[in-house]
Amino acid sequence: MIIADRAQLVALRQQWKAEGKKVAFTNGCYDILHPGHIRLLEASRSLADVLILALNTDSSVQRIKGPLRPMLSEDSRARLADQLEAVDVVTFFDEETPRELIAEVLPDYLVKGADWAHFIAGREEVEAAGGEVKALPLEPGYSTTNLVELVLSR
Repeated sequence: MIIADRAQLVALRQQWKAEGKKVAFTNGCYDILHPGHIRLLEASRSLADVLILALNTDSSVQRIKGPLRPMLSEDSRARLADQLEAVDVVTFFDEETPRELIAEVLPDYLVKGADWAHFIAGREEVEAAGGEVKALPLEPGYSTTNLVELVLSR
């Protein structure tokens, strides 16, 4: 697995395209890794030869989730992702959404959990380039927010 900055990721994408490899892309905070994340990543990877996981930076997570998050640093989250067979490359984005990153990478498949079906950043760019956007079903019973609330309540 590779932890790549944006320039490295764009170069890798060009290489994979030249090799005829299909690329899937998904993103999120992945603040506390749980079975729902694992299953979504495995399903995403099953669509393509390569899976890119774009993680929100710590500051991005704080802007979205509040000052008590993330529970794990971006370095820790990347190291966890490094251990997952489904993930080939991890990168980070600090913007509100990964739209700009997605527009640079233009994956063959842009994947999010069904809870984001109403808004998938990068949809227009991927579809305009001939790619597909997938909103995959979530694993019932798993939510990082619910896990954090459960831990704090105990």
